[in-house]
Amino acid sequence: MKDTNSKLEVLFQPITLGKLALANRIVMAPMTRGFSPNGIPGENVAGYYRRRAENQVGLIITEGTLIHHPAAAEGLGRPVFYGEDALNGWANVVREVHQVGGKIIPQLWHVGMARQIEGQNPNPEALPIGPSGIDVMSGREVTKPMSHEEIDYIVKAFGEAAAEAKRIGFDGIEIHGAHGYLIDQFFWDQTNKRTDEYGGDLVSRTRFAVEVIKACRKAVGPDFPIVFRFSQWKMGHYQEKLAKTPEELAAFLAPLSAAGVDIFHASTRRYWEEEFTGSPLNLAGWTKKLTGKPVITVGSVGLDTNFTDFFTEGKGAKHTSVEPLLDRLTEKEFDLVAVGRALLADPAWATKIRENRIDELIAFERGAEKTLS
Repeated sequence: MKDTNSKLEVLFQPITLGKLALANRIVMAPMTRGFSPNGIPGENVAGYYRRRAENQVGLIITEGTLIHHPAAAEGLGRPVFYGEDALNGWANVVREVHQVGGKIIPQLWHVGMARQIEGQNPNPEALPIGPSGIDVMSGREVTKPMSHEEIDYIVKAFGEAAAEAKRIGFDGIEIHGAHGYLIDQFFWDQTNKRTDEYGGDLVSRTRFAVEVIKACRKAVGPDFPIVFRFSQWKMGHYQEKLAKTPEELAAFLAPLSAAGVDIFHASTRRYWEEEFTGSPLNLAGWTKKLTGKPVITVGSVGLDTNFTDFFTEGKGAKHTSVEPLLDRLTEKEFDLVAVGRALLADPAWATKIRENRIDELIAFERGAEKTLS
């Protein structure tokens, strides 16, 4: 049996990325919860993030927080990132996390055409917006394409949210450009049929995101960390690829990187899957190779029951165990590891991993710990 504790220590090595100094490589992935009535995060939200910070999560990325636009949300209870009450609530979250030595950044979000017209939403009279008014799931045009005035408004709103994040003490921001939400709808040729400067080939379709990134960078200055989350897959379209080759990925990432991204968050559903045939690198690995920027990997970390095989005598690592993750991190394929649902259910997940509390991990996997605490 390998020396489990020594191998796990790679997850707990400190790292400094620009102005962002982290105690370890574990990131809490952003996960929508809907526990903020009227968009205002309360003490329960502050406690939720504090519990993860005091249990050795190096960086917390909050659930998606909505920029100032009436159609930004899909569903009720999503936290907003504007207005005195909501921003005071977020300032309290920051204080609670910092008090226990944690680092935290908000994910800035607009859902675009993922907002369902017949759904239960804030501002129900507001129609969804998107580059061409095309619904992500059905592929049908359900509203008019965004006007240039609407595009300018949204770009400005992202910049304003970034400025507020810096003002109230966050350690950086993440811009949500993944999973078929608004920014990603500009990237994808199935939802962006525009013939103006915001449409065209893959590189041309990055223009909206570039403007958002530049607005955020202008608002926060040169040293405030900006993370950009992107994905190949979309909601309901899990096999889609924006970039089908490394060359296309390089062309796609270059303008985003140049616009001011410090760290890329490459969202995949399974971190161990190769992104392009002929190379073992995953999407994060390719992103780091092509841009030279630090990257976060994510995708089913700590979920599969085989995770505990790594800690058990006589059982070798499998693709869903933690050992391949540690090997890749040691080899510097990526810099940070985002953990989603495992941390959603168990605030002490990282502590249990470091302290080799195997029985508790196994109990969790068997369903003994199912609380969204």
